[in-house]
Amino acid sequence: MTGIILLTVPTIIYGGNFLLGLISGQYPELSLTPFQQAMFRAGHAHAGVLVILALLAQLFADHALLSVKVRWFVRGGFPLAAILVSGGFFAAAAGPGRTEPNAFIAVLYAGMLLLTASLIILGIGLLRKK
Repeated sequence: MTGIILLTVPTIIYGGNFLLGLISGQYPELSLTPFQQAMFRAGHAHAGVLVILALLAQLFADHALLSVKVRWFVRGGFPLAAILVSGGFFAAAAGPGRTEPNAFIAVLYAGMLLLTASLIILGIGLLRKK
């Protein structure tokens, strides 16, 4: 799982480079509203931070007292939450001239719920004695 997560980092790097070009006017045909710029920045920032958290969670899961199935839920929950949260920001702002989130904002909230569940389960597993 850790190897898979590490292989996602170049996509975040590419996304950051593209976002920098977009915001600096390198792609004038892709004009963004201030709302879209803010959502895309937030999506990119959350992707980076949550991938780092997902990597740390892989190590912490090794030390948590959890069943095999629950441990794998946690191991997968963190990277999936990173995808859903950041993807939710991007998808909710998609579309020309958008100034408020569309229905895809639900993806962001689903990611938040998954992240919260994974955090709580892992935290409880770490507090339990092995």
